[in-house]
Amino acid sequence: MLIVHKQILPKLPQHEKFDLFDQLSRSTKAVPRLITEGYTKKHQKAGFQKYIDDAHTESNETIVGLEQCKDLYNIESGLCDQLVDSYDKISRQLFNLAEAWDKFTNRRRTSPPSNDTRGADEQRITT
Repeated sequence: MLIVHKQILPKLPQHEKFDLFDQLSRSTKAVPRLITEGYTKKHQKAGFQKYIDDAHTESNETIVGLEQCKDLYNIESGLCDQLVDSYDKISRQLFNLAEAWDKFTNRRRTSPPSNDTRGADEQRITT
């Protein structure tokens, strides 16, 4: 994200300020934010999954934006290729995380462990 903001975005033409510049700026910032927000909801299977899916989408949008910078304006072709490769890896990691997360059951314990030797009344009072 930092490299895109420091080395790619300033080189875009002024007429792209409200299009490619804004989209690339938003998508690069969104990836870490969505992962962080999703992590805070890791106890909710669907909540976490939604944020990981959204981060995956933003990462893919970043790839398209970087390709457009390179193809339309010939901005830092080698650097754009490196960044595309990095975001491609991020996208694949997010996809794999989403796939793995889909196999988990509810992560929040709703009842005491089965090896608890207390009586049912005592369990209800303490939980």
